[in-house]
Amino acid sequence: MRDPDRFPVHKAGRGGQYTYHGPGQRVAYVMLDLKRRNADIRAFVQDLEDWVIDVLAQYQIKGEKRDGRVGVWVDRGFREDKIAAIGVRVRRWVSFHGISINVDPDLSHYEGIVPCGIAEHGVTSLADLGIPVSMAEFDVELKASFTKVFLENGDLGSLIS
Repeated sequence: MRDPDRFPVHKAGRGGQYTYHGPGQRVAYVMLDLKRRNADIRAFVQDLEDWVIDVLAQYQIKGEKRDGRVGVWVDRGFREDKIAAIGVRVRRWVSFHGISINVDPDLSHYEGIVPCGIAEHGVTSLADLGIPVSMAEFDVELKASFTKVFLENGDLGSLIS
């Protein structure tokens, strides 16, 4: 943590290190019974990454995964920036917490922390990449992509009861 007095800090009990949540982000908590899918936490996290990547593709943004770095990244040519964070907790094979996508947050708020413990890379947002989008519009794509990604994996029918 670079500036511990900048914002209140709350312990969340999920994977990952420090992150920031605030206005301009879309945070989605995904609570699923993972035993009804395939009881594989790593595969679940990869599905969450695929979900975000699919949403970003709707805006012609190429989101990418990185070995050893959970989340979704954008290669800007001169550096890689994180556009979405993922932090989950699993208890009795039920997932808690989820994803945070930077739509149009104040990116200076990240200056008080080392996002997810990764100091050598920055953060970005759709707005920072020149893609202005309302939260309502973004939510439409987010919901459609969730259904697409999880249906393609054959999961949604068994997840919703």
